[in-house]
Amino acid sequence: MPPRFLLAFAGLYGGYGMVSPFLPAFLAERGLDPRAIGLVLAAGTGVRLLAGPLAGRLADRRGAGRGVLAACGVLTAGATLAFLAGHGFPALLAVGILYAAASAPLAPLADALALPAAAAGRFAYGHLRGAGSAAFIAASLAAGLVAGQVGTAAVRLLRSGGFLRLVLAAALVIGSHAVHDAFAVIRWREAGVSPAWIGLLWAEAVAAEVAVFLVLGPPLLDRLGPGRALALAAAAGILRWSVMALTAALPAVAAAQALHGATFALLHLACLRRIADTVPPHLAATALTLYGSVGLGLAAAGLTLAAGALYAALGPGAFWVMAALCVPAIPLALSLRRDPDGTSRDAVTARLDLVRPHQPN
Repeated sequence: MPPRFLLAFAGLYGGYGMVSPFLPAFLAERGLDPRAIGLVLAAGTGVRLLAGPLAGRLADRRGAGRGVLAACGVLTAGATLAFLAGHGFPALLAVGILYAAASAPLAPLADALALPAAAAGRFAYGHLRGAGSAAFIAASLAAGLVAGQVGTAAVRLLRSGGFLRLVLAAALVIGSHAVHDAFAVIRWREAGVSPAWIGLLWAEAVAAEVAVFLVLGPPLLDRLGPGRALALAAAAGILRWSVMALTAALPAVAAAQALHGATFALLHLACLRRIADTVPPHLAATALTLYGSVGLGLAAAGLTLAAGALYAALGPGAFWVMAALCVPAIPLALSLRRDPDGTSRDAVTARLDLVRPHQPN
């Protein structure tokens, strides 16, 4: 695997791992109630719906994917540090919007740079994405320990370094899921779970993600096809959120967190397989940012906006709403078993496979 891509994905997902488990708790420490936290997160998600596709389109039109990625990395690092100076709802809302706009294109543009090299057989995308998830695990564990000792604010400083490393990685490359995220940590903290254990729970989820990206996902996707793989991910979501609604006991939560391998990694691999089969290469950045910002972000924006009110009214019962939303996803996913042009799943997946390791002749 080329070190340049490995460094880029490690910097990107290591940065995510520094703070993703603790952002809601950080906002709560700054005086925001659940409704205000939901509004900040929802506003950021809404901004992502515009910022991601616009950056992707700019990258495609200018042929400047690496430059746009680097610029967004610098802006994200600055916005991350700005969170430290924010107090109260208006300031944190403004910083949250700035951060969302800057960070929205990062993962899709990194994918857009990596996928052509994967298609050329230089490496399997799943291996690269798994390495990024491994960096998330390490960063999440470190952030949990730091947050437990000196508070969540310090994690912001750590994360800015992760995105600055992403900028460096992007320069080197020139040579070559809403309620859970918002309120699971708050619920666990209310139940007495320590920050270190919270970091472990998030790391366990991403370890399951790594296992799917590297080992389980590609053969499972080959066997099921994108449609049935997406349906399996939705079924896993029903089970995962049902457990979250019922209990905060560590054994049950740990078992539910392992389902992240299906609810995210398998879903992501299936979506990328579908995109690779149907989108021309010259529109790859646009398609991937639309997928990341609109395909995933549109639903997340509405759900995150409602999450604060749901959690305030229902408490852990809000997770039942998430479980219910996964139910209609199953028939929708199964409807994707045939390509738009009517060809069978086997014919489609034979065209271009970006997630299986390259087999030399």
